[in-house]
Amino acid sequence: MAVYTHLGAEVLGQLVAEFDVGELTSVKGIAEGISNSNWLVETTGKDGTGARFILTMYEFRIEVKELPFFLSLLDHLSAKGCPVPRTIHDRQGNLYRLLDGKAVALIEFLPGVSVSAPTPGQAHAVGRALAQMQLAAADFTGQRENAMGRAEWQRLAHECGTGGLAEIDPAFADLVARELPAAIAQWPENLPSGTIHADLFPDNVLMLGDEVTGLIDFYFACTDLFAYDLAVTHAAWCFSNDGRQFDPALSAALIAGYEAVRPLSIQERVALPLLARGACLRFALTRAWDWVNTPADALVTRKDPLAFGRRLEFYADPANAGVFAAA
Repeated sequence: MAVYTHLGAEVLGQLVAEFDVGELTSVKGIAEGISNSNWLVETTGKDGTGARFILTMYEFRIEVKELPFFLSLLDHLSAKGCPVPRTIHDRQGNLYRLLDGKAVALIEFLPGVSVSAPTPGQAHAVGRALAQMQLAAADFTGQRENAMGRAEWQRLAHECGTGGLAEIDPAFADLVARELPAAIAQWPENLPSGTIHADLFPDNVLMLGDEVTGLIDFYFACTDLFAYDLAVTHAAWCFSNDGRQFDPALSAALIAGYEAVRPLSIQERVALPLLARGACLRFALTRAWDWVNTPADALVTRKDPLAFGRRLEFYADPANAGVFAAA
């Protein structure tokens, strides 16, 4: 259950009253999420017809000083017509409030569900939405370094140690030892860049049929390569959960949807296999760190690092280089 801080009805009512959204009528904790406490909030709405919101208390990993970047980005993208929830400002115009030293934000509720078995039509729509989001953020003035970039991959690998990685799987340790230095040495520097989502997994997309109704969870958003954002999304959407099966139809649809809005340059297309390997290193190593540092009896379901180790092996195989070739 992703509610780390329990708030009573009176406190929640007083908190919601600080926003011009009507009176609180119901609230329910949301189980999804890892780093924050989340509640589904229902109110009478300003016009009395009812309204729904997501109330988030930031617990771990997100620094309060970075919230203006994340929350202002939501407002910017929403105003540009992207399916992104806007931030509800309080009565004084603040993006968030502090409660017992923790930041709390109220965010628009969007309809839709996260898909667990995407279709090519849905992958195409996600590719389009990703490209549209990147273009819509072109005049967003906020800047944020990618805190989960190459320096962090190196730190995580060092913290885990060869022994820790080998405990997960000896072949996984060998794979990281081979791929990490190669990615660092060959990483492209001069590709088009701007604001990216950097974590567009299926559970961060809301859909109704083939329509994207919500792009959510922007708390890894940063300033980085557009094509890297596509590579992250490709790795997240085009494989089975365990990384054993690659779906070429999803891959083709995702890339076609993206290029329908923002065509890739030749340089970006050439770089995509390496960027995808980097994306896999990023998620394999964060999962490995959690795996090594989470006690076996903890009430937390550890995510398998090998699921992205297998994806990494796929992208590193020269036989699969054509995945990103022009159609």
